Amino acid sequence: METTGDPRFLRSQEAIITAARQLLLREGPPAITHNRVAEEAGIGRATVYRHWPRTDQLLAEAMATVPLPFFDTPSSPYIAWLRRELTAIARQLEQDDVLAVTTTLASTSLWDPAMDTRRAGFAQIVADKLADGLREAEQCGELVTTSALSDAAALAVGPIYYRATIERASIDGETIERCVQAVGHWK
Repeated sequence: METTGDPRFLRSQEAIITAARQLLLREGPPAITHNRVAEEAGIGRATVYRHWPRTDQLLAEAMATVPLPFFDTPSSPYIAWLRRELTAIARQLEQDDVLAVTTTLASTSLWDPAMDTRRAGFAQIVADKLADGLREAEQCGELVTTSALSDAAALAVGPIYYRATIERASIDGETIERCVQAVGHWK
């Protein structure tokens, strides 16, 4: 029986994560299935199921190894940059697989300390990167924030997450614009 300390177990786990990460980067979340990951890793499908019985768990693990692409390259005009970034987040949350991982991460973190650490890490990365971009916008005179930069992610991304997860509705341009305006006064 395999155990977490068994070198074979660890090698297959690493092969699965590597394969899932490569598929995720190359083809996106829908490519993360037990069959596709097993094929990419060159191992049996049953081995993938032993490590991650559910696809959403496997996708969450793969996503944890991929850098978050949001808010990476702030540029002037910053209002257009923020619109693009928020629209990209909204489009990602329209994908069932991404939505499943996002909600799984949020709900599982309530009782799983490892998942809560992962959730907190994601949240901090998003908050910091957005705050950095908005700080640049302030320094360039394009924005006057109306609340603490530490609240910007909740103000700008929060409504998008709510609309996608709780309402299960699409996010239109008007919603994106309200999120952009929520962070401050644009010049």
